[in-house]
Amino acid sequence: MAEQPDILTGLPKVAELALDQSGLDQALRDAREPFVVRGLAAHWPLVQAALHGAAAVKDYLVSHARDRQFPVNIGQPGGGDRLFYDAAMDVNFQMAQGPLDAILGGIIANADKRDAPVIYLSSVDVEAYFNGLGAANALPLGDREPITSIWIGNRTRIAAHNDVPDNLAVCAAGKRRFIVFPPGQMTNLYPGPLDNTPAGRPVSMVDFRAPDLAAHPRFAQALDHALVADLEPGDAIHVPSLWWHHVEGQAAFNVLVNYWWRDVPAFLGQPEDALYHAILAIRDLPDAARACWREQFEHYVFSGGSEANAHLPDHARGVLGPLSAETAGQIKAKLLRGLSR
Repeated sequence: MAEQPDILTGLPKVAELALDQSGLDQALRDAREPFVVRGLAAHWPLVQAALHGAAAVKDYLVSHARDRQFPVNIGQPGGGDRLFYDAAMDVNFQMAQGPLDAILGGIIANADKRDAPVIYLSSVDVEAYFNGLGAANALPLGDREPITSIWIGNRTRIAAHNDVPDNLAVCAAGKRRFIVFPPGQMTNLYPGPLDNTPAGRPVSMVDFRAPDLAAHPRFAQALDHALVADLEPGDAIHVPSLWWHHVEGQAAFNVLVNYWWRDVPAFLGQPEDALYHAILAIRDLPDAARACWREQFEHYVFSGGSEANAHLPDHARGVLGPLSAETAGQIKAKLLRGLSR
């Protein structure tokens, strides 16, 4: 594996918290920035299997796998470890399916090959694809109802991106490096397309291993705000909502388990849907019209809405009052009617 360029050396570390599992729930509630907990999942059978090598991890995972085809991303032999775009802005990997036993066997068989293709199972739903794996390898997350996913592969580099949910990620086998940036660094990371992405989220177009500061000069400013975390089996990192994170699997065989959740009522809409709708309805308006709509968004949305409803009696506020399942349903119905025209 090539060494990190000088521009990425010496980054400050993500803060480490000394807590046991009983303190995890409160730490997540209080967190406004990423944090690392060493050994949080050291007791997991999956992590214990990792102490005995890749073959033991494979056997453990296969013993819990459901009898179904697993989705896998496969790169080109000799194509490097970066899951990204090619020169034509198509993804540089293929998507396939196969039995877990064979896929993991392929990762292990390619471990010592310098030109090995990327083999990467990404965001596999633990409950849908495994029997009992989630229950046997769990963390006390309070009253959250997270989506639990597993990520398995050889050496990989996943371009910096952000996620809407909060994220708690556990290195279960191998080594993981996270480089994280606060949400305000978005423009300095040069995000790619919204609607053509390697895995569903816009990614930074900067190659962190060989950043081109002539093409991406503001990346140097992003690095002034970057933090790094190197994780061993059992270590966990919390990445708050919308924080950007570049993720590397640095061993020949890597497993990560993560939990995604949103601390908001289930009836609320998805912010990304509003972003797409705003692009459709507002972005290409004349400058003066767009400025007027910016003022309306500030008044009704980004201010929190208190000024918009303060002069109205409670019973007359409608959707300007605190949202409920009923008023959220009214908004969704209005949007559906409008979008269907």
